[in-house]
Amino acid sequence: MRVSVRLAAAALSLATVIAPCAAQAAERPTAAPQHSAAATRAIGVVRGGSPESAVDRVADFYGAYIDAVADGTDHLPDQLRAHYLTKNLQLELETWEKTNHADGVLRAQDVPLHWEVRYHDAGAGHVFTTVMLTWGSAKHPTYTRLMVASELHTKLISDIRPA
Repeated sequence: MRVSVRLAAAALSLATVIAPCAAQAAERPTAAPQHSAAATRAIGVVRGGSPESAVDRVADFYGAYIDAVADGTDHLPDQLRAHYLTKNLQLELETWEKTNHADGVLRAQDVPLHWEVRYHDAGAGHVFTTVMLTWGSAKHPTYTRLMVASELHTKLISDIRPA
C-alpha cells in the first residue's frame, strides 16, 4: 500500500509541474511561416464570393476578363462580356473602342498587373463598385480607377466609367 501511495504522490507532483508548462505552451502563439514577397504574391489571397452579390460578380468578371485578355484567348473576352454585361453596355463599349482604339472594359490597350474591386454605394436600383487597375511595374505602378454600375435585379454590369 505504501508503494502505491508513494506512486500516487509522485504522479500528483509530476502533474503539478507538467500542467502549467503545457498550459503556457498552449498559450504561446505559433510563429507564422515567413514568406518572401514573391512567394506571398504567388500564394495570393483566399477569395470567396456569392452569385447573389453584385460586387462579387464584378470581381468575378474582371478577374476572368483580365485572365482571358492576358492569355490571348480569342473568343472568351466576348463571351464574358455577353454573360456579365447588359446589351446596351456592350454596344456602348463597341462605340467607345472604335473611337479610342483601346479595350473599353479596361480603358486601356494593355493588360493590368493587378485588379481590385470594392463596394462603393447603392441606389436607384444599382450597386456601384470601384475597380482599381494597377499598371506598370512593382517599383513604379500607376493606377486607373473605374466606377462600375450593376443592375440590382439582374446583377448585370450596366456602366463602366472612369472614376
